[in-house]
Amino acid sequence: MSGTILITGSNRGIGLEICTQFARDGWKVYACCRNLDQAGALKELQGQYAELHPIQLDVTDYSQMISLAKAIQGEPIDILFNNAGYYGPKGVRFGEVDRTEWRRVLESNTIAPYMMAETFCDNVAASKYKLIAMMSSKVGSIADNRSGGGYIYRTSKAALNQIVKSLSIDLEERGITVLALHPGWVKTAMGGPGALISVEQSVSGLRKILLQADQDNSGHFYNYDGSQIPW
Repeated sequence: MSGTILITGSNRGIGLEICTQFARDGWKVYACCRNLDQAGALKELQGQYAELHPIQLDVTDYSQMISLAKAIQGEPIDILFNNAGYYGPKGVRFGEVDRTEWRRVLESNTIAPYMMAETFCDNVAASKYKLIAMMSSKVGSIADNRSGGGYIYRTSKAALNQIVKSLSIDLEERGITVLALHPGWVKTAMGGPGALISVEQSVSGLRKILLQADQDNSGHFYNYDGSQIPW
């Protein structure tokens, strides 16, 4: 069964593959990215699927977000997938944290996904699937932190996980399921060439979780293979 999915960060890597797999299954895909002029692969994909619609959206530009919400007001969105994110500086040790970059990462990875949920909540509630998915990361798991460091990215995803939990409670009456997802260590620009799995493997697993999710899964944190990750 097909539906409508709105994805952020869709111009490359995992986001682009999510667009590909859902469009291939006959879904209507709103493929959002920060700069359409640099989204050559997404535009090529649009040529293959009539129901794939590239949209320029910087998730930290809340005026753009509101404009999009007005443009699709009343349209059911079965899956809202907040995939866009920003890693920030890598290899930052204790005592070397850049506060400006920290704020930038928190804006992209924590505040913006919440604002997407708030802005498009009515669209999701009007759909059949009623699902909001947040792309988190295992490094945001407090229980899994055995190496320390990573203050900027870790905190942004740990905070996002708390948003998922709160949304799962606040939106339960509307029948909306909210999930946190870990894509695995994927061979993307962020994951690097030494990563363990392909983009196709990651998204195939994520898609299975998305399509099978219901209220029993709401407020939980899942690996791409379906296993649950501790907060």
